[in-house]
Amino acid sequence: MGLLNKLRVAHDRQAATPSAGGDKHPTGTPVGDRSGPAYALGVRLSNGLKEFLWHLNGIGNGSLLDLGPVWQTTVSFFVERGFKVYTEDLLGAWKEFLRVEEDRLREIAPGMDAVEMTPAARAERFLSNSLQYSPDTFDAVLAWDLLDYLDGELVPRVVTRLTELIKEGGVILAIFHSRKPDCFFRYRVVNVQNFELLPSPALFPAQRIFQNREIQNLFSRFHSSKTFVGRDQLREGLFIR
Repeated sequence: MGLLNKLRVAHDRQAATPSAGGDKHPTGTPVGDRSGPAYALGVRLSNGLKEFLWHLNGIGNGSLLDLGPVWQTTVSFFVERGFKVYTEDLLGAWKEFLRVEEDRLREIAPGMDAVEMTPAARAERFLSNSLQYSPDTFDAVLAWDLLDYLDGELVPRVVTRLTELIKEGGVILAIFHSRKPDCFFRYRVVNVQNFELLPSPALFPAQRIFQNREIQNLFSRFHSSKTFVGRDQLREGLFIR
Protein backbone atom coordinates (compact mmCIF):
# COMPACT_ATOMS: atom_id res chain seq x y z
CA MET A 1 0.00 0.00 0.00
CA GLY A 2 1.40 3.45 -0.95
CA LEU A 3 1.89 6.24 1.54
CA LEU A 4 -1.01 8.24 0.09
CA ASN A 5 -3.43 5.39 0.78
CA LYS A 6 -2.01 4.89 4.22
CA LEU A 7 -2.50 8.56 4.97
CA ARG A 8 -6.22 8.12 4.41
CA VAL A 9 -6.55 5.94 7.48
CA ALA A 10 -8.75 8.13 9.65
CA HIS A 11 -8.70 6.34 12.98
CA ASP A 12 -6.06 6.82 15.65
CA ARG A 13 -3.53 4.06 16.12
CA GLN A 14 -3.23 2.65 19.61
CA ALA A 15 0.13 3.28 21.26
CA ALA A 16 2.49 0.40 20.59
CA THR A 17 4.63 -0.96 23.38
CA PRO A 18 8.30 -0.75 22.35
CA SER A 19 10.14 -4.03 22.36
CA ALA A 20 13.27 -4.43 24.43
CA GLY A 21 16.02 -2.40 22.81
CA GLY A 22 13.46 -0.82 20.49
CA ASP A 23 12.84 2.82 19.57
CA LYS A 24 14.55 5.26 21.86
CA HIS A 25 14.93 9.00 22.20
CA PRO A 26 18.32 10.11 20.83
CA THR A 27 19.46 10.82 24.40
CA GLY A 28 18.50 7.33 25.52
CA THR A 29 14.99 8.00 26.84
CA PRO A 30 12.69 5.09 25.89
CA VAL A 31 9.80 6.01 23.66
CA GLY A 32 6.67 6.04 25.81
CA ASP A 33 3.26 7.62 26.12
CA ARG A 34 2.08 9.95 28.87
CA SER A 35 -1.23 9.82 30.65
CA GLY A 36 -3.05 11.27 33.63
CA PRO A 37 -5.23 14.28 34.47
CA ALA A 38 -2.53 16.77 33.42
CA TYR A 39 -2.91 15.55 29.82
CA ALA A 40 -6.60 15.97 29.03
CA LEU A 41 -7.27 15.57 25.34
CA GLY A 42 -8.23 18.38 22.99
CA VAL A 43 -8.29 17.34 19.33
CA ARG A 44 -7.81 19.99 16.65
CA LEU A 45 -8.51 19.74 12.93
CA SER A 46 -5.28 20.75 11.21
CA ASN A 47 -5.05 21.78 7.59
CA GLY A 48 -1.35 22.36 8.16
CA LEU A 49 -0.80 18.76 9.22
CA LYS A 50 -2.85 17.50 6.29
CA GLU A 51 -0.72 19.54 3.86
CA PHE A 52 2.46 18.48 5.67
CA LEU A 53 1.57 14.82 5.15
CA TRP A 54 0.57 15.41 1.54
CA HIS A 55 4.01 16.91 0.92
CA LEU A 56 5.63 13.77 2.37
CA ASN A 57 3.63 11.49 0.09
CA GLY A 58 5.87 9.16 -1.88
CA ILE A 59 8.95 9.54 0.31
CA GLY A 60 10.35 6.13 1.11
CA ASN A 61 12.50 5.55 4.19
CA GLY A 62 12.29 9.21 5.20
CA SER A 63 13.55 10.80 8.42
CA LEU A 64 11.45 13.04 10.67
CA LEU A 65 12.44 15.16 13.67
CA ASP A 66 9.84 15.96 16.34
CA LEU A 67 10.94 18.87 18.55
CA GLY A 68 8.43 18.10 21.29
CA PRO A 69 8.41 15.37 23.94
CA VAL A 70 8.23 11.71 23.00
CA TRP A 71 4.70 10.47 22.28
CA GLN A 72 4.22 6.88 21.20
CA THR A 73 1.17 7.80 19.10
CA THR A 74 3.22 10.24 17.01
CA VAL A 75 6.15 7.86 16.71
CA SER A 76 3.92 4.96 15.65
CA PHE A 77 2.02 7.12 13.16
CA PHE A 78 5.16 7.94 11.21
CA VAL A 79 7.01 4.66 11.70
CA GLU A 80 4.03 2.85 10.16
CA ARG A 81 4.47 5.11 7.14
CA GLY A 82 8.10 4.19 6.66
CA PHE A 83 9.78 7.05 8.53
CA LYS A 84 12.66 6.94 10.95
CA VAL A 85 11.59 9.20 13.81
CA TYR A 86 13.90 11.29 15.99
CA THR A 87 12.58 13.18 19.01
CA GLU A 88 14.35 16.05 20.76
CA ASP A 89 12.37 18.03 23.32
CA LEU A 90 14.18 21.29 22.65
CA LEU A 91 12.09 23.41 25.00
CA GLY A 92 12.59 20.96 27.87
CA ALA A 93 16.32 20.90 27.14
CA TRP A 94 16.43 24.72 27.12
CA LYS A 95 14.70 24.79 30.52
CA GLU A 96 17.29 22.45 32.02
CA PHE A 97 20.13 24.34 30.35
CA LEU A 98 18.99 27.63 31.91
CA ARG A 99 18.82 26.01 35.34
CA VAL A 100 22.45 24.94 35.03
CA GLU A 101 23.39 28.38 33.70
CA GLU A 102 21.83 30.08 36.71
CA ASP A 103 23.98 27.92 38.97
CA ARG A 104 27.06 28.94 36.98
CA LEU A 105 26.14 32.62 37.20
CA ARG A 106 25.92 32.47 40.98
CA GLU A 107 29.45 31.06 41.07
CA ILE A 108 31.00 33.92 39.08
CA ALA A 109 33.05 35.99 41.51
CA PRO A 110 32.95 39.82 41.42
CA GLY A 111 35.37 41.12 38.81
CA MET A 112 35.35 37.95 36.73
CA ASP A 113 34.59 38.20 33.02
CA ALA A 114 30.89 37.48 32.57
CA VAL A 115 30.83 38.02 28.78
CA GLU A 116 30.11 34.35 28.20
CA MET A 117 26.89 34.75 30.19
CA THR A 118 25.32 37.15 27.66
CA PRO A 119 22.13 35.91 25.93
CA ALA A 120 23.98 35.50 22.63
CA ALA A 121 26.82 33.48 24.16
CA ARG A 122 24.33 31.42 26.10
CA ALA A 123 22.37 30.61 22.93
CA GLU A 124 25.55 29.52 21.14
CA ARG A 125 26.54 27.36 24.10
CA PHE A 126 23.14 25.68 24.18
CA LEU A 127 23.26 24.81 20.48
CA SER A 128 26.75 23.38 20.83
CA ASN A 129 25.07 20.41 22.53
CA SER A 130 21.63 20.48 20.88
CA LEU A 131 20.34 19.58 17.41
CA GLN A 132 23.56 17.72 16.73
CA TYR A 133 22.78 15.96 13.47
CA SER A 134 24.52 15.86 10.11
CA PRO A 135 23.43 18.37 7.45
CA ASP A 136 20.56 17.25 5.20
CA THR A 137 19.43 14.58 7.65
CA PHE A 138 15.68 15.20 7.75
CA ASP A 139 12.84 15.21 5.27
CA ALA A 140 10.45 16.74 7.80
CA VAL A 141 10.43 18.59 11.12
CA LEU A 142 7.57 19.07 13.58
CA ALA A 143 8.50 22.32 15.35
CA TRP A 144 5.07 22.89 16.98
CA ASP A 145 4.94 26.25 18.84
CA LEU A 146 8.54 26.04 20.03
CA LEU A 147 9.60 29.38 18.54
CA ASP A 148 7.00 31.32 20.53
CA TYR A 149 8.70 30.27 23.78
CA LEU A 150 12.43 30.40 23.07
CA ASP A 151 14.73 33.28 23.98
CA GLY A 152 15.04 35.99 21.34
CA GLU A 153 18.73 35.29 20.74
CA LEU A 154 18.04 31.59 20.32
CA VAL A 155 15.15 31.72 17.83
CA PRO A 156 17.09 32.74 14.67
CA ARG A 157 19.92 30.36 15.58
CA VAL A 158 17.51 27.44 15.91
CA VAL A 159 15.88 28.24 12.55
CA THR A 160 19.31 28.49 10.93
CA ARG A 161 20.30 25.12 12.38
CA LEU A 162 17.07 23.51 11.20
CA THR A 163 17.61 24.97 7.73
CA GLU A 164 20.96 23.18 7.62
CA LEU A 165 19.54 19.90 8.91
CA ILE A 166 16.57 19.62 6.55
CA LYS A 167 17.01 18.25 3.05
CA GLU A 168 16.31 20.22 -0.10
CA GLY A 169 12.57 19.87 -0.63
CA GLY A 170 12.03 19.02 3.03
CA VAL A 171 9.25 20.59 5.08
CA ILE A 172 8.76 22.13 8.54
CA LEU A 173 5.41 22.43 10.31
CA ALA A 174 5.34 25.18 12.95
CA ILE A 175 2.59 26.78 15.03
CA PHE A 176 2.40 30.45 15.99
CA HIS A 177 -0.03 32.01 18.45
CA SER A 178 -1.98 35.08 17.33
CA ARG A 179 -2.29 36.23 20.95
CA LYS A 180 -0.69 35.23 24.23
CA PRO A 181 -1.99 31.73 25.03
CA ASP A 182 -3.92 31.11 28.24
CA CYS A 183 -2.48 27.62 28.57
CA PHE A 184 0.78 25.85 27.76
CA PHE A 185 0.28 22.91 25.42
CA ARG A 186 2.20 19.93 24.15
CA TYR A 187 1.18 18.35 20.85
CA ARG A 188 0.88 14.89 19.35
CA VAL A 189 -0.47 13.53 16.08
CA VAL A 190 -3.83 11.73 16.17
CA ASN A 191 -4.42 10.95 12.50
CA VAL A 192 -3.95 12.42 9.03
CA GLN A 193 -5.64 15.73 9.77
CA ASN A 194 -5.87 16.03 13.55
CA PHE A 195 -3.46 16.58 16.40
CA GLU A 196 -4.05 16.76 20.15
CA LEU A 197 -3.37 19.78 22.33
CA LEU A 198 -2.40 18.51 25.76
CA PRO A 199 -2.39 21.04 28.62
CA SER A 200 0.86 20.76 30.53
CA PRO A 201 2.72 22.66 33.28
CA ALA A 202 4.21 25.72 31.61
CA LEU A 203 7.96 25.55 31.02
CA PHE A 204 8.04 29.23 30.01
CA PRO A 205 5.57 32.03 29.34
CA ALA A 206 5.14 32.90 25.68
CA GLN A 207 7.98 35.27 24.77
CA ARG A 208 6.43 36.99 21.78
CA ILE A 209 3.67 37.11 19.18
CA PHE A 210 5.29 36.87 15.76
CA GLN A 211 4.11 39.17 13.01
CA ASN A 212 3.80 37.60 9.56
CA ARG A 213 6.77 39.59 8.26
CA GLU A 214 8.96 38.34 11.10
CA ILE A 215 8.04 34.75 10.29
CA GLN A 216 8.84 35.28 6.61
CA ASN A 217 12.23 36.74 7.53
CA LEU A 218 13.06 33.82 9.80
CA PHE A 219 12.35 31.31 7.03
CA SER A 220 13.71 33.41 4.17
CA ARG A 221 15.99 30.58 3.01
CA PHE A 222 13.00 28.33 2.37
CA HIS A 223 11.63 28.21 -1.16
CA SER A 224 7.95 28.51 -0.28
CA SER A 225 5.53 28.68 2.62
CA LYS A 226 1.84 28.40 3.43
CA THR A 227 -0.12 29.68 6.41
CA PHE A 228 -3.36 28.28 7.82
CA VAL A 229 -5.21 30.49 10.30
CA GLY A 230 -7.67 28.91 12.70
CA ARG A 231 -10.46 30.39 14.79
CA ASP A 232 -8.58 29.31 17.92
CA GLN A 233 -5.87 31.96 17.43
CA LEU A 234 -3.36 29.43 16.11
CA ARG A 235 -1.51 29.97 12.84
CA GLU A 236 0.01 26.91 11.23
CA GLY A 237 3.03 27.57 9.05
CA LEU A 238 4.33 25.14 6.44
CA PHE A 239 7.84 25.89 5.17
CA ILE A 240 9.33 24.01 2.23
CA ARG A 241 13.09 23.96 1.83
